[in-house]
Amino acid sequence: MPPPTPPSPPATTRTRTPPPPLTSPQATLLSFPTPQILLVTLNRPESHNCIDNAQHWDLHRVWEWFDAEPGLRCGIMTGKGSAFCAGADLKEWNRSMSLVVGRQGNKDNGKSGKSSGRGQPMPPTGFGGLSRRHHLLHGKKPIIAAVNGVCFGGGFEMCINADMVLASPRAVFALPEVRVGVVAVAGGLTRLVRTVGKQRAMELCLTGRRVGALEARGWGLVNEVVGCGGDGGGGGEAGKKEKWKTVVLRAIEVARVICENSPDSVVVSKYGVEMGWEGCGVEEGTKRVVEEMWERMEGGENMREGVRAFVEKRPPRWVDSKL
Repeated sequence: MPPPTPPSPPATTRTRTPPPPLTSPQATLLSFPTPQILLVTLNRPESHNCIDNAQHWDLHRVWEWFDAEPGLRCGIMTGKGSAFCAGADLKEWNRSMSLVVGRQGNKDNGKSGKSSGRGQPMPPTGFGGLSRRHHLLHGKKPIIAAVNGVCFGGGFEMCINADMVLASPRAVFALPEVRVGVVAVAGGLTRLVRTVGKQRAMELCLTGRRVGALEARGWGLVNEVVGCGGDGGGGGEAGKKEKWKTVVLRAIEVARVICENSPDSVVVSKYGVEMGWEGCGVEEGTKRVVEEMWERMEGGENMREGVRAFVEKRPPRWVDSKL
């Protein structure tokens, strides 16, 4: 296997270090719509942007780098073509299981029946480096999922844990794992119930049924269906490109609004919401926000600047967060 190739950021970015080397740079495209926004595009359209093991780790390293770069304040993930992400690369998974069974057969003629499934472990941040990403384990900055089409399995698990989800009218969500004999174990099951409730979560994970963008919005899984008054750009290849462009452009607009706010306040506010998301009690969560984050930002540069700018009736001039 050739050595990983480090992608070079455009000259307009303000990163202190270059993006991490990627094992498959053609599968994960990095771009910077503004100096403060990172856009990650899954680029395996012929495979509906299924993610293999190497890409999981590539994405984990990309999001780790994003969090460590003070000048980057908001991330966006989308997919190229007609799919956001159709889940795991089952062809790779099948090959891995076949190799494991073969090795076991050589050892005990197949009597053990054990299999390690995909072989190599997934990164601690989960599917695509996103499905288990949270403030206590990496993940201090917001990420928006711009869902341009098919969003199945692990792709859906990434969206469930994203900070905001914008969807094309043609986006469709599902957890079809039960149909192929596996389980959504990348963090989606336990998080899904917090958003949609037990009965709807059971419906999705036990039947594998598909949910359209508008229904997903009604369930609280999607913040906004972009262009829901039309067909998302017409039919054919031109329509596919247009719907991708539309949802991504809207995600960039939302990311710009986030970047206009105090980066310290964004980090601490996200932390506070995730205290409740991860199952912490209300008062315990509030106490931790105050003791672990508020006290670190109180009286800091951005807090002083924000109050001063309000009093002086001018736009604030934020500095990069040091939290």
